[in-house]
Amino acid sequence: MHTIFRSAALAAAVLCTSVHAAGTAAMQPGEHQVVVGDVRLWYKVAGHGAKGAPPLLFLHGGPGYNSYSFEAQAGPALEKTLRVIYLDQRGSGRSERPWRGEYSIAALVDDIEALRKTLGVDKLALLGHSFGGTLALEYAAKYPGHVAKMVLVSAASDIPAACAARVDYIARHYGDRLDKARADAKARNETPDACFYAFNTVGPDLHQRVNDEVMFPDMLIGKRQDAIDAKSGLRNTGELGNALFGGGFTQYRFAHPERLTMPVLVLAGAADYAIGLPAQRALGQALPHARVVEYAGAGHFLYLDAPERFTRDVTDFLAMP
Repeated sequence: MHTIFRSAALAAAVLCTSVHAAGTAAMQPGEHQVVVGDVRLWYKVAGHGAKGAPPLLFLHGGPGYNSYSFEAQAGPALEKTLRVIYLDQRGSGRSERPWRGEYSIAALVDDIEALRKTLGVDKLALLGHSFGGTLALEYAAKYPGHVAKMVLVSAASDIPAACAARVDYIARHYGDRLDKARADAKARNETPDACFYAFNTVGPDLHQRVNDEVMFPDMLIGKRQDAIDAKSGLRNTGELGNALFGGGFTQYRFAHPERLTMPVLVLAGAADYAIGLPAQRALGQALPHARVVEYAGAGHFLYLDAPERFTRDVTDFLAMP
């Protein structure tokens, strides 16, 4: 009997050692891949965090963008004091497309949990930008015990409100186009929602221009972003976005703020008309332990518009006990 117990104890010890070793290898600096269900995900570990501190997982936006430009522009400063993990979501960047075409938010959230287990860490700190903020919120709502802290940057927590912010910008700068779109809808006896007008008003001749304007108060920064995207050789295929928006994402509102009991920092640009300041303020009020910091004159990419302040705000928040 004692032999059985000793054997069981030895097996358990070996298993724990194997899991620890796998987690240690997965957290080594450099690029890695992990297979989750029907997809192979790419991630990278970089930086030097304090001993025992949860690693910071960056979740990019899009949907369907990648982590390359954030790593290239915001990464070097953050990595001085933080262990940062850059993940390209399924069907995005350097990660594979799921062969079953599974692009639900639930699948993306479970990818994060699978990565956490692969890394062998109990808790993560999350930094979600734009659509990455959606995933950070949903992950924290499903797995609150595995989130130490969360930073939400221009987070897409309320898509109807984001569409309304874009329509407000169009009304102020391209009012004639909006008037025509509304008149045409009335003639068809239709009552479209804000998301219809947000993306079907200005026409193909101005569509990309408006996309840039609602995100970048300084178009030179937008051009720099374009240059870095071109250098990466990566592109957004549109698959993830099409699947989500085709599945009703235009009506998405984060529904469970009460579940997020961890500290949350909400960073919002006053000139971000892709998401809108009202939605960011409302999110901060809804979350139990959130603080909202507004950047005057900044747009959707705070880490480009105000890089030094962004780094300071993020690192100071994560360093707080």
